[in-house]
Amino acid sequence: MYQIKRSKFAFIASSLIFTSLISNQVSAGWWDDAVSTVKSSGGDEILETVINAGLSDDALSLDDMSKAFKQALTIGSEKVVARLGQVDGFNADPSAHIPLPKNLRKVRKTLTKVGLSSYVDDLELKLNRAAEAATPVAKQLFIDSISTMSFDDVKRIYQGPKDSATRFFETKMSPSLSLKMQPIVDRSLSEVGAINAYDQVIKKYQDIPFVPDIKADLSKHVIDKGMAAIFHYIAQEEAAIRNDPLRQTSELLKKVFGAK
Repeated sequence: MYQIKRSKFAFIASSLIFTSLISNQVSAGWWDDAVSTVKSSGGDEILETVINAGLSDDALSLDDMSKAFKQALTIGSEKVVARLGQVDGFNADPSAHIPLPKNLRKVRKTLTKVGLSSYVDDLELKLNRAAEAATPVAKQLFIDSISTMSFDDVKRIYQGPKDSATRFFETKMSPSLSLKMQPIVDRSLSEVGAINAYDQVIKKYQDIPFVPDIKADLSKHVIDKGMAAIFHYIAQEEAAIRNDPLRQTSELLKKVFGAK
């Protein structure tokens, strides 16, 4: 039997065994990489060796592949929560920053004209602070969603579009995440002074003659924008996992994806 390095064998075995046993339509990129690696390492004889290895001690099981994919998603989601759930995680990030609700933008324009823009700037900062405070609750929801993934879920995600995992999380988590974030956002809006800031903005605005009445649901706005930012970065992490699984670090991922 041909001798090949464990790291190379792991990559080839994971790609070929997983592909042949699950579906003929698994990601073409991984399949092509595996075949290319096999051919460059010695041709059809090595390919036969790998396939014939079956489920020997050195081969990787479907359970290994499923666990590794889940683990990569867990690591990715934890990175996103840590990134956004800190001071300036939302406020200083152009991709996550929460602007004023649409119907308050007219208020900003009006107050800016009379030199009172600092009131709306302060309110906008506090909306972002509320999102930063509420984001950490997403961590456990991601862990729970990943742990309950069936093998069929993993298969569909693995074979699906590049954002399949993100869409899975979004569908499964959004109602629960919104409910979990609601009391935290409500409390945080009060604690960071957003409610007072909002009242001040509206008072200053209404002091100006002939302006229309304006109301905004700050809590819903923060939750909707906060969840959008979370899933935006989850999609980026998913793309990174698909393109380069070795960026994720764990013993199981090293075993499955052949890291040295």
